[in-house]
This record gives sequence, C-alpha cells and structure tokens, in this order.
Amino acid sequence: MGKSRRTIPEELLLLALDPTTGTTAQPQTLDLGLAGAQLVELSLAGRIVPDGDRIAVVLPRPTGDPTLDHALELLRRRGSPVRAAHWIGGPRLGLRQTYLAHLERCGMVTAVPGQVCGVLPTTRYQASDDCSNAAIKQRLDTSIRTGVPPDPRTAALAALAHAVGLGKHLYPGNEGRSSRSRLRDLIRYDPLGGMVAHAVMDVQNGLPSQQGRNNAQAGATPVPNGRPGPHAAGRGAPAGGRAVATRVGAR
Repeated sequence: MGKSRRTIPEELLLLALDPTTGTTAQPQTLDLGLAGAQLVELSLAGRIVPDGDRIAVVLPRPTGDPTLDHALELLRRRGSPVRAAHWIGGPRLGLRQTYLAHLERCGMVTAVPGQVCGVLPTTRYQASDDCSNAAIKQRLDTSIRTGVPPDPRTAALAALAHAVGLGKHLYPGNEGRSSRSRLRDLIRYDPLGGMVAHAVMDVQNGLPSQQGRNNAQAGATPVPNGRPGPHAAGRGAPAGGRAVATRVGAR
C-alpha cells in the first residue's frame, strides 16, 4: 500500500484533531474507532473480508503500513474469523497515541510539548498544512450538502466519525443538527463501514455483537420518523466527550 493516500485511521484521527487546541475530541472512544477503521482499511486493501459479523483474513501479505500490518498479523494469529466487536474491544487500546506517533513520524503532525498548570506534562499536535482536517471534512461536507453518494472510503469515514461521537465536534449546536443526521445516514453507502460502526457502538454500550446483523441490513433505508434505519449507525447515542489535552504516555 503506497502512502500517496491517507488511510482511514489516519483520516479519522486528523478529523478529531482540533486545529486550534491541538487536542483530540472524543479521546475515550477514538481508540475504538481507530481499531474499526483499521478493519475497513484492511478490507479495502483486500487483506480481510467480512463473514457475517466476523472478520476473516484472506491475504496475509503485508500492506507496507506498519500499524495496519501489526493489526493484520494479530488477526492472522487468531487462526479463525473473529467477531468485529470482539476485535475492536480487545486489548489494543492506546491506538490514538500509537497513531499520533505514526503521524508525527510521517510528517503529518508536529508534536508540541507543554504543561498543564505548569506541572503536568502534555503534548499537543499540529497538523501539517497539507494534512489539515479541513480538507478531510470537506469531503463529508460535500456529500452532506449535495446528497451525491460518497465513495466507500468517505462513507466509512462518516460512519466511524458518527460512531465515536465526532458529529457534535464537526457540526456543533442546533444549527448542525441536520448535518449530524445526514452524517449518520451516509453509512448506507458502505455496508462494511456500517457493520464496523455498529460494532464500535456495541463495544461502547457493552453489548455483544449480533451475528449476521449486516446481512439483515441489506437493502434497508432510514425509516420515515427520522430515526436511523438499520443502515444508520445511530442505534443509541455515541458516548459523549470533550476535547482534552493528550498526555505524554497516556493510554
């Protein structure tokens, strides 16, 4: 996999990065979203395929991306398909910090050390000019505004952004309510992203994965009363949160 295109985990993290404060929104749920984004990216790369609500490795060949290849190797070692929710909720938390370090090595962000109250060390991150979240958000804005079906990558990004609760960060206040609803509804354009987004929310809510849910979603559309239909990643509100400083060594 070449680096001419940012991966979905990288874009999700850059989307959550506040360009003013250098902190990440939804830090408690972002790790789960990044784990889910890795699954979507590996699927787009042809390394894994969905099998009901499980994920199966079909091509263990490395992608060339160290963070994705580590995830791929862990999946391969399972030896059998693993449920997406079990994978996302597994002992790989800390992905936010792992990806921030990865983005820094790639020159996409710059780490700026600092202190809270003059004592507690923190690190804030500034995205490079060509990696700002404004360009990434523009893709979401275009689909929301025009109603033109997004490409699978953008649809998956929208589903994951909704699942981890970035809607209120990207489209705040009452004036952003319709945009948040449309962000949620973009999930219909990528069934795999929808399955992964539901798995992310299941983990947040402490619910077990439901086998074959993505099969039951096929062909469904949002219902008329404005609540998300089976395709929408809105079955339960995502966990809330606010932007906080990333502490050095935080898990």
